[in-house]
This record gives sequence, structure tokens and C-alpha cells, in this order.
Amino acid sequence: MVIFIDMDDVLADTYGKHIELYNEEFSQNLRLSEMIRGEMWQNVPETHQESIHRHVHAKGFFRNLKPIPDCIEIVEQLSKRYDVYIASAAMQFPNSLLEKSEWLDEYMPFIDWQHRILCGHKFILRGDLLIDDRAYNLERFTGDTLLFTSPHNLHVNGFERVHDWESIGKKLL
Repeated sequence: MVIFIDMDDVLADTYGKHIELYNEEFSQNLRLSEMIRGEMWQNVPETHQESIHRHVHAKGFFRNLKPIPDCIEIVEQLSKRYDVYIASAAMQFPNSLLEKSEWLDEYMPFIDWQHRILCGHKFILRGDLLIDDRAYNLERFTGDTLLFTSPHNLHVNGFERVHDWESIGKKLL
């Protein structure tokens, strides 16, 4: 079985980093549990939204993301049983291509460079399963899909949903 796994908000905690940077910049105490309107920038005052948009352009943003709990252990187990590829839209932000590769070197060295697809559109991927937090990536995928829960997709329906890596492990291992 060929499995494709997204990075941002599936393996790497972008919301957590946005919240950390936002709280530092504006001396706030925003928490993930307060993310109710979708995208991170939609959960802050309008006067602060531009700051959120700048985060992803800052050098080091993608390199310094924390792993989502249990993802390292579960992905490593999956990679021993299945043909696992990390498929991330790394072309949108100038620094993300190198930084995502370095992040994978640190946290998932068992995923070699030949199993890393840093791309634009994911609909070109052909395999058995795509795990992603963005419905638009799942819509045109021809295999099975799992929607990984994130604040921006809480109201999305039509896909099998997984809330955490423990659930993925129970389903696939």
C-alpha cells in the first residue's frame, strides 16, 4: 500500500507556532482551543491579521515547528509496513522547501529523500491513501483519504476523519 502524508498540521504543528509567535508579538495568551473560525488569521483581531500572514514568510518558521504528538513513532511504524511518502505543498513559501527537508532530516530520518515529495498540487499523486488536513487536497485524490482534524476543517464533511496519530495507528497498524 502506498500512503501519502501531508506535513503542515498533520506532522508539523503550524497552528502551535503561529500561536506562539502571535502571543510573543502581542503579549497575548491565545490557545489552540480558542481557534473556532478556521484559519489562524481569522481568530485574531483584524489589526493583527497581517502579522499572522507574515509568519510563514519568516526564515525558520517551517524549520522550527514541533511535531504533532505521536506522529514520529506512528509514521516510523507505518514506514516499516507500507510504502510511505511525505507529500507537502512546499512551493508556496520561499523558505519552506529547504526548511521542510531539514525538519524531516531531524524528526523523521527514516523517511529518505526518495520518499519525500515537496510539491504544489497533490491531485497528481497516485497511491492508496492520502492523509491531509486540507479537503481540497483530498477531493481529487483517486485513492482513499483521511481528513486530519485541524481548526480550519472542523466544519468540513464528506471525508473519513481522524483526530490524532493514535487513531491512525489503530486504523492502519
